[in-house]
Amino acid sequence: MLRVGVIGVGSISRYHIEQYLRHEKVQLVALCDKSTKQLQNKGELYNIKELYHDYRELIKQQHIDAVSICTWNNSHAEIAVAALEAGKHVLIEKPLSKTVEEALSVKDAVIKSGKVLQVGFVRRHGEHTKVLKKFIDKGTLGEIYYAKASYLRRLGNPGGWFSDKAKSGGGPLIDLGVHVIDICWYLMGKPKPVSVSGNTYKKLGNRSNIENLSFYKAAEYNPELNDVEDLANAIIRFENGATIMVDVSFTLHTKDNELSVKLFGENGGAEVEPELHITTEKHNTILNISPQIDDTTFDFKKAFTNEISHFVACCLEGRENIAPVDDGVQLMKILSAIYESGETGKEVYLS
Repeated sequence: MLRVGVIGVGSISRYHIEQYLRHEKVQLVALCDKSTKQLQNKGELYNIKELYHDYRELIKQQHIDAVSICTWNNSHAEIAVAALEAGKHVLIEKPLSKTVEEALSVKDAVIKSGKVLQVGFVRRHGEHTKVLKKFIDKGTLGEIYYAKASYLRRLGNPGGWFSDKAKSGGGPLIDLGVHVIDICWYLMGKPKPVSVSGNTYKKLGNRSNIENLSFYKAAEYNPELNDVEDLANAIIRFENGATIMVDVSFTLHTKDNELSVKLFGENGGAEVEPELHITTEKHNTILNISPQIDDTTFDFKKAFTNEISHFVACCLEGRENIAPVDDGVQLMKILSAIYESGETGKEVYLS
């Protein structure tokens, strides 16, 4: 059995907690959060008796084997390093950290501890992603040289820590962009990034003035606090000549929200979001292929089930980790370079 504690019991934590509770090889033994009210509510809801306000107390417990980190971005690295040094396996929500320097400190701790650290790139664990990866690995798309991703919200700044750069590290780029950049990069075979050219815009604010239209708000929503970007876009270039073009927003004057992820290769192309679709050609004829599977769209709950199961298998059985710390570091380098490019107005080269 893997005995687990969850650190941070905000909204995303339920996808960890509920999947741990369902897993036959897991005992969820402890929860931790600074908020007494949230901690008590979640303890009662899930019948968890061990409740901690300080993560340091939780990771001291010898009977706990692993932790999930579901806290604000600015505490990810600190908690991960401490947990690894305490001999715990770690599943950490994306992004790995707030800065590249923090990400590298986590990598050092992983190497020294020899423990599992899995980054919460949940879209890698979607059923439709697994199916597409089989096609890609068998050469259906050939060499993938271009990907295009959009994750646009018209009214999607949740406020709270999401809109506080000191806690989040940024806005839609680090919150939403990390998802779509990662899934493109992962399916392209994780080529080495060499440069980025990006832009960030802060034109609309959190649009808390909008009436007659409800939208998601963080638990600690504060309409007065917002110092993150509204929109970011970038082109990412790789050593093999491939590129990713991405744009993401919290607030934008667009008719509808938009989620689109597409890959293009020499032998075929694929649409990952909103639905799985493959295009190729045979006998001089273009073919549109719609895979006949249960999950052609991203099923958030199922993907988390798969993610948690993968983490448990990595910890208990030594399964190869498909979202290791190196990938988290690389994504942080890309995100940080996009922010730097947006600030300086120049292309940024990665080492």
